[in-house]
Amino acid sequence: MSEKKIISEFVEKASMVSAIVHGVTGMEDALEKTIQICREKLPCENLMPADSNSSGKKNLAAPNMDEFHYGKLQMLCEKHGITLIKEGVRNFPGGIDMGVTMMDYGIAETGTLVLNSDSEETRLATMLCETHVAIVDKAHIRKTALEMSDELNEMTVKPSSYTAFITGASRTADIERVLALGVHGPLELHIMLIEGD
Repeated sequence: MSEKKIISEFVEKASMVSAIVHGVTGMEDALEKTIQICREKLPCENLMPADSNSSGKKNLAAPNMDEFHYGKLQMLCEKHGITLIKEGVRNFPGGIDMGVTMMDYGIAETGTLVLNSDSEETRLATMLCETHVAIVDKAHIRKTALEMSDELNEMTVKPSSYTAFITGASRTADIERVLALGVHGPLELHIMLIEGD
């Protein structure tokens, strides 16, 4: 199957599980789109007023971003009055408006994202936020999970490895079979599909 068809299937399947997929030209475009989404969303309701989130500013966590792109994101955040967090995500349990993570892979068959989450900071950034922005390179989208078995073996070689599979926004129907969004994680998932920089 061609890369174009794999990407098309990924977009279709991710959209079916309420993910919002954005085709962007590269990392800089992805970061600008991320800031736009953050600025347009309502501020997250602080459930723990005594915590570090009492400044009234929006909080954006990006713990697994490389230093170069983190610096660019920091400049955009400063320009728009957004607090950017790389470490200490645990200090914001009552409110992270947006978590931004660099994904390792995507699976077209299910619209799933795959992330090495060995870092607690990365795990928290994907779970404590109201909106999760996942950035994934189109070249890292695989047709099926079976087609990426070598990559998965590599990711899980350490006994303490933690690999996350993320499919859509958080949802559950545990209580009286009524669908509820955002109970165990983000209310929204935005996926930025980039061409490798």
